[in-house]
Amino acid sequence: MKKYFVIIPFLLVVYIATMDFSNKEVIDDKKPNQVEKEGAEKSWNLDSVAVSYNGENLNMSIDEYVVGVLSCEMPASFNIEALKAGAVAIRTFYLYKQNMSPTYVATNTDQCFINDEAMKTKWGEGYEKYYNIIKEAVNETSGEYITYNNQIIESFYFSISNGYTENLENVFSETRPYLVSVSSSWDKNVNGYEKTVSYKISEVIQKLGLGETNEIVIEIKEKSSSGRINSLEINGNLFKGTEFRKKLGIRSTDFDIKIIGEEVKITTRGYGHGVGLSQYGANEMAKLGYTYKDILKYYYTGVDISVI
Repeated sequence: MKKYFVIIPFLLVVYIATMDFSNKEVIDDKKPNQVEKEGAEKSWNLDSVAVSYNGENLNMSIDEYVVGVLSCEMPASFNIEALKAGAVAIRTFYLYKQNMSPTYVATNTDQCFINDEAMKTKWGEGYEKYYNIIKEAVNETSGEYITYNNQIIESFYFSISNGYTENLENVFSETRPYLVSVSSSWDKNVNGYEKTVSYKISEVIQKLGLGETNEIVIEIKEKSSSGRINSLEINGNLFKGTEFRKKLGIRSTDFDIKIIGEEVKITTRGYGHGVGLSQYGANEMAKLGYTYKDILKYYYTGVDISVI
């Protein structure tokens, strides 16, 4: 008889995040640059952004690029203040990349971009309405980007948190003072916060490269302060939570595992790597009356909004 075991020790993490907006945010699993150019000269060519899209080499203005990314990365039905926060984060991320490499060419590996034709396909009869909303968010924040100590930041963002954002080092093994965990409890109220997927045991074994075996023994080894899994041991092999997520294609590193018969059921909370701006969290904040600057300064700790 086959035997399957799951060992998940009880772990309670008490995390208190203080929200003070008066004192104070795909791109999924992209590793940050190892060295920032402190004081690097900002010589951005804002009228000629190079974009590689569907095998074509395109050139456009920075705001045209931001329109294309925002249309792909965030629902156009979001509150305008959330979309404005997204637009500033997108513009900042591009400028950071170009600041690091003047020959940088934007691709969908870094930020998801769609052209006008793809927008029409995506929105159908709502194209004109949603395009105008996206355009408004970009126009009203034109030239704005995010800085920390007068240096442009690497403005990571993601879809839905598990209730907290994540410290950068738990995903990318780097530290940045502006990319630290904050509470984002409102994410728990959005559609898609929790999702369960099922795999055959044999499929999990194959995806993880566990060799010839019919048994699977799982033990959660370490969790971060945000409740995400930093590491787990499977059949004596140690995996990072980020590695496990990537190999199985699950939505986040905050997950529970149950083995029922021949199936492995994984329930995830949140969607994305968890670092920086939570897009759905931003939308919930906007519904509560916070402005895009409030939102950005909350999710990116200690930052300022600068203008080109």
